[in-house]
Amino acid sequence: MNKTNLIDAMAEDAGISKAAAKKALESFLGNVENTLKKGDRVSLVGFGSWAVSKRAAREGRNPQTGKTIKIAAKNVVKFKAGSDLQKSVN
Repeated sequence: MNKTNLIDAMAEDAGISKAAAKKALESFLGNVENTLKKGDRVSLVGFGSWAVSKRAAREGRNPQTGKTIKIAAKNVVKFKAGSDLQKSVN
């Protein structure tokens, strides 16, 4: 399912227009993004949670040359599925 399919499904399930569903989805995604940028966590009980984790700088290898390279530290987003979501897919 892509974003367009999700918007269509949300509009049909909620009985709203596709424009309203698109606006709601974009609001949700924007709020999740802004919360993660602040370093906070987003948790939807039963569905899952998103959190930012720091990945330390490390050394790696260029697979073509075998030469050692430095990989910079960065923040990564992690998602952990909630118990209800986990049960529904098994």
